[in-house]
Amino acid sequence: MLTANGEIRVLGIETSCDETAASVVAWQDGSAPRILSNVVLSQLEEHAAFGGVVPEIAARAHVEALDGIVEAALAEAGTALDEVDAVAATAGPGLIGGLLVGLMTAKAIAAAAGKPLIAVNHLEGHALSARLIGAVAFPYLILLVSGGHTQILLVEGPGRYARWASTIDDAIGEAFDKTAKLLGLPYPGGPNVERVAATGDARRFDFPHPLKGEARPDFSFSGLKTAVRQAATAIAPLSDQDVADIAASFQRAIVETLADRVARSLERFRLEHPASDAPTLVVAGGVAANGPIRAALLSLCERHGFAFLAPPAALCTDNAAMIAWAGIERLRAGLSDDGDPMEMAPRSRWPLDATAAPLVGAGKRGAKA
Repeated sequence: MLTANGEIRVLGIETSCDETAASVVAWQDGSAPRILSNVVLSQLEEHAAFGGVVPEIAARAHVEALDGIVEAALAEAGTALDEVDAVAATAGPGLIGGLLVGLMTAKAIAAAAGKPLIAVNHLEGHALSARLIGAVAFPYLILLVSGGHTQILLVEGPGRYARWASTIDDAIGEAFDKTAKLLGLPYPGGPNVERVAATGDARRFDFPHPLKGEARPDFSFSGLKTAVRQAATAIAPLSDQDVADIAASFQRAIVETLADRVARSLERFRLEHPASDAPTLVVAGGVAANGPIRAALLSLCERHGFAFLAPPAALCTDNAAMIAWAGIERLRAGLSDDGDPMEMAPRSRWPLDATAAPLVGAGKRGAKA
């Protein structure tokens, strides 16, 4: 284990999508982790006109901003580069251009400073982020909900994950974004659907709850998106109240579907880990910031005797603190990357559970989920 005065400090870099981020996180045995800095530069304005992230624009923005973001993170942490014990960077999954910028920058910093490089799976950052804010014991369940992923994973330790459920088509964040675009709401879709849904009638439209009640634990959202489009087309042109009602009804269907699907995994956890005296469900990813979703999952956990933990919004969306922490977790566990991390190429697809059969296509780049 690498230490500096009995403490591990890791510089984390995250550039997998449209946030340019750097962070310094410290940990000392017997103490809680400390986020010394967590600098995130959003590219929201650059992509808003297109209704989604444009990979080429994102990559160029990372190139322009990353050096300054790293300098700002070190300065805010009061940490010189030679006081950092390792450099951790997201190596996948994500947009290949952005990943390339972040990973190559991390390699250059590590080589110049003579520090080890830790190539981190972005999903592992989310999966371990709960332990950055609380003493969560292994094993626990995580519901990972974002624009690119909807999964339930059993987290047994760093590098040890079992996928219990996934989407068979679209990710939940994609469903929010496309519904928002259909309703004429600005990007990003999730927060804006939640905002207008607050004034809508969630019972006006009875949208489908895909796979609800089925024994298989997986998710599906493509049929729900189709139903929303058909409802909107049938009553076009839409008034502001129509938009609010559709958004509220869509969000209700999402919330009730998630609760039904997640309950399957809570029941399975009880059966397979009866000795666990503190079963915990963690929800992470950008969609985890949605208030009604959090409230429904909290209620579900209370009924099943599970603790519920959702990191604060700043740690749910893409950030570098979770990447730095994943690097610390891997150092503590004595894990090393396969081969030389300095030779690792970015990966647009990188499932946490490599043994699980993909439910959403695979190709030369590997399984999506």
